[in-house]
Amino acid sequence: MAFTDLAPLVTLLSVHIIALMSPGPDFALVVDHARRYGRKTGLTIAFGLSIGILLHSIFSLTGASLLIQQQPMIFSLLQLSGGSYLMWLGGKGLYSLFKVSAQHSAHSNDSLTLPPSRYAFITGLTTSLLNPKALIFFLSLLSTLIPPDITITTKVSVVGALWFTSLLWFGALAWILTKAKSQQVLQRFSVYIDGICALIFTLIGGSLWWNWLQSLNWAL
Repeated sequence: MAFTDLAPLVTLLSVHIIALMSPGPDFALVVDHARRYGRKTGLTIAFGLSIGILLHSIFSLTGASLLIQQQPMIFSLLQLSGGSYLMWLGGKGLYSLFKVSAQHSAHSNDSLTLPPSRYAFITGLTTSLLNPKALIFFLSLLSTLIPPDITITTKVSVVGALWFTSLLWFGALAWILTKAKSQQVLQRFSVYIDGICALIFTLIGGSLWWNWLQSLNWAL
């Protein structure tokens, strides 16, 4: 990698890390599942999210993301699928919250409903891939900071760095949240945490549907 390629790569990673730390569906998913199901599930969710980001990066650098964005029907389908999936996650979280409240217990035997690793991985991967905001973010970020004439080695380095920082952040988040002291605090506020996470999923999913409806009005 040439020295001149380091400056945009550092800027790219800095922006990416700030975006990772911002509250969103990925962040909420790790917090929600790590609190409910423990470290193994949280780390598996983190791995699934990082693979989704890896694919977004590859799609953006190869032009696939631009092709999707320029096709209104495909992009609308992505918006509707992503919005529906996030609202489903939100509704599932709210249902679980009300079910726990009805049983007068904030510890509703989550260990008995521990999801398999495959489910946790697919949940993380799907949440990342079906987020059209992530597609636009990586497309804008990479097209702005990474020139089209960079070497293959640099492209591989960019993709690898984005994947590794994502895995490191979400993995560290899941690890910290499942430490004994963290679990004690999280369990004390479990009802509020579950409610906030479900609300984040629902609001972001609803905003994707709203954006789609607005695009229909503009088209008409």
